[in-house]
Order: sequence, then C-alpha cells, then structure tokens
Amino acid sequence: MFVAFLYELRRAKVPVGTQEAVRLAQALEAGLHESSLDGFYHVARAILVHSEAHYDAFDQAFAHHFRGAEASGLALHQELLDWLQTAIERPAELDAEARAQLEDHDFETLRRMFEELLETQKERHDGGNKWIGTGGTSPFGHSGAAHRAGIRVGGRGGGRSAVQVAQTRAWQGYRDDLTLDVRQMQVALRKLRAFARDGAPLELDVDGTIDATAKNAGDLEVVVRPPRRPNVRVVLLMDVGGSMEPYAHLVSRLFSAASKASHFKEMRHYYFHNCVYGHVYADDRFTRPVKLRDLLSECGPHHKLVMVGDALMAPYELLQSGGSLDLGDEQRVEGIRWLQTLQQHFERSCWLNPEPEKYWSGNTIEVVRQVFDMFPLTVQGLGEAVNHLTRGRGMRRAG
Repeated sequence: MFVAFLYELRRAKVPVGTQEAVRLAQALEAGLHESSLDGFYHVARAILVHSEAHYDAFDQAFAHHFRGAEASGLALHQELLDWLQTAIERPAELDAEARAQLEDHDFETLRRMFEELLETQKERHDGGNKWIGTGGTSPFGHSGAAHRAGIRVGGRGGGRSAVQVAQTRAWQGYRDDLTLDVRQMQVALRKLRAFARDGAPLELDVDGTIDATAKNAGDLEVVVRPPRRPNVRVVLLMDVGGSMEPYAHLVSRLFSAASKASHFKEMRHYYFHNCVYGHVYADDRFTRPVKLRDLLSECGPHHKLVMVGDALMAPYELLQSGGSLDLGDEQRVEGIRWLQTLQQHFERSCWLNPEPEKYWSGNTIEVVRQVFDMFPLTVQGLGEAVNHLTRGRGMRRAG
C-alpha cells in the first residue's frame, strides 16, 4: 500500500524515489511504526521528507491517500469496543487488601497481563475482577474500581488520528513560495557555516592519537590539534527607503537572523539606497558613511557578499555618471560600475530580491541581474542563494 503512497507524494512534488522506498520498507519491517497509522505517519515523514519546505505537501498527500483508512482499522476492533461501550450502573467496590494488590503491579506487568487477556477473551464482561470489561475490579477496562493501577480501555478518549494531524497542516508556513520568518532564515544561513582549525593545539585528536600510538608499537602517544572555529565572514549590504519600504519588515527579519547567527567568524552590515555610489553607510539613517574603497581594503575576496534590495530605481541612477547626490570626493562613475566593482572583488556574492520574480523584467532589475546572481527572498530562493555562496564564483544562476 505504501508504494501507491509514494506515487501520491511524487504528484505532490515531494522528491521521493527508490532509496526512500527501501528505507521505509526497512523501517516497517523493523516495526518502528508500532503497527499503527499514527506510527506510520511519523516514520514516513521522518524518512521521506528531506526539507521542511515539503512538510505541507506531505501532509496533504497523506490526508488524501489515507482518508478512511483509520475507520476501516477501527472496524476490526469494533466488537471489543462494543463490549466496553456501556458501563454497569454500580461499579463493584474494592476492600483495602484487594486495592493494595492491584497497586503493586508495575506497568510492564500490567501490559503483559493485558496482552495475554486480549488473546484469550472471547466475550463481554461487566463487574468482574479478571477480564477486560466495565464496572469491575480488573485493572483493565473502564468505569470500575481499579483505582490508578490499570490500563483504561474504551470510554472517553482524547487521542487524535494521524489523518486528523495531517489535515491540520501545521506546516503551511514552510511552503517554498512564501517569504521567510526569522527562524527559517537562521536555518538557511546555518548552511553557510564552515570551520577552520586555528590557535594553540589544545584539543585531543582522537584519530591522530590512535594512529601515532599504533606506529609507536602500542605505547600511548597523545596528539593534540587546534580547536575548530567558525571561518565564515559575511558582508551584508541592505537597500533601505523608497521602494523598499514595503519590505522593511522582511529585511529586518533577515538582519535579525544574520545578527543572531553564532557560526560566523565575522559579520559586517551596511546600508545603501537604490544603488551603491562610492559609499555605504554604517546606519540606516545615512549619517555614518563608509567609503567603498576602504571597505574593500578591509574585506578580502574570501568574504561572502550578500546584497539585499529590490534593484528598482530610475535608469539614470544606475547607468549615468553623477546619478548619486552624495558622491563626496569619490570619482563620478555610474552606479552599475560600483556594483561591478563589488562583484569582481568578492569571490562569492549574491543578490536577494524581495520583489516577486514576475516583476523582474522590463526594468533596472534586468541590468543588476547581469552583474549579480539574483535570488528571490523566499524559502527556496534563500536556500539556492546559500548553495550558490558555498559553491563560489563561476556557478551563475540561469535566467
């Protein structure tokens, strides 16, 4: 039955194939699903879904494929449930000695007794002291006097079925066509992490110690090495004001996620408006200018450059000299040339655009895309941008 479910997932654009099918079969054979649809739901999601962006599609496919399956499964036990549906009016009373005996059983003993009774019981029981039933002194059933040392069967229940869980679609916010929240941005940026070993050799090198000891005829020789430390340096340039106002909250989320990241060795952030014209700014009020040439002299090509903006502006701001009103003592050159200078300096760079992709043609975005690899500021887009930054120069995005 689960093979048809895999095809249902493929129709829902969840990438599953032969390897996932084999792993799921192995999990079922090992009994990890505990012979229940609830268990199958959680095991299948853990094995078949490789990205949180596909959680919502998985839930929709699961709810569609297995709708009605739980009702059929419950029908197999309906006779037993009918036995327990109605409790007798007056449950039996326990004396102190009988109650003490019941409370001596631990859970494992109760579970074993319950399973044995399930195999032998053939009819309904009410008011007894052994079988699964109602109103009695047996530890199994409901509405009886078994106190707290028992297993409740029937009566009111508060469980939720796997199909119900899937239908709630708790993962709708992870669709890859939606914009990001701070947590999702942090998850995506974490993929940029890289480590290098530097500093004093203070960390035990287990593999090196074993190898050196083996070469030393079994005499212990301890090998130490420098600790692993973050080695990622990021320069974040953000467009603020004007046409970026509608996206201010989104850019703030990205900045918050980047600022909280603990896996960067260095993270610099600066601001600009529309385009870079020889200066960027250390504050979003544009009161602390930083010369671009000074920034480039401080940041080496190994830094990763992330530009954030809608790339929308008047054509003259991008293509004509003197397009900026605040050039200071910088040479009057076109904005596009400053962007080219940035792109050529850093080995790894990208541009994140909050503007929907359908509006990327017929305006200055087309020109900026000829300089920077541009990605939409969505779950999928940020993931692609991070992958691009880890691959480096020469892996430009098509389109």
